[in-house]
Amino acid sequence: MTRSAVPGLPTRYPIGELLPAIYADDDLAQRFTAGLDTVLAPVLSTLDNLPAYFDPVLTPGDFLPWLSSWVGVDVSEAWPEELRRAVIVRAVELHRGRGTRRGLAERLWLCFGVHASVEDGGGAAWSSVANTELTGPPPGELLVRVWPVRTAEVDEAQVLDVVRASCPVHLTCRVEVLPGPPDDQREA
Repeated sequence: MTRSAVPGLPTRYPIGELLPAIYADDDLAQRFTAGLDTVLAPVLSTLDNLPAYFDPVLTPGDFLPWLSSWVGVDVSEAWPEELRRAVIVRAVELHRGRGTRRGLAERLWLCFGVHASVEDGGGAAWSSVANTELTGPPPGELLVRVWPVRTAEVDEAQVLDVVRASCPVHLTCRVEVLPGPPDDQREA
């Protein structure tokens, strides 16, 4: 959807009514200003409703990508509109938790309705001597196990995309989709 002239959209402030009284009965002036009203009505309507364009709940659907770029979140066009709106609404909260286990689990819950167990291989490698090769395999594999809660099935590729986008670059990411919570996550 694009912003353009809307046929029959009235203006709240017709220009012809704002002209001096001498032009009130002038047919040419009234027709001319009516033409301007037709062209300007969408612009004035947009300006009158401008705060709604910055509210993720109220903004038109075609403005969501633009609004998401303002708050620095990536929303997929494949996601339902309600989900894209929810991610934009919670953008600050998601940024606050970015790079943490809790933040990743919250993002996966919001996007896919899954619970997640995040296991970070962690570790560090260093040398006390400059310019020496580090021994052993590079540290760090992020293992994310997810299981469905709100939906029956989970798309592993979509989950992996979100995990990779949220994961530090130096870590490799792996996702496992489980039918239910792992044994250590089950409630007694």
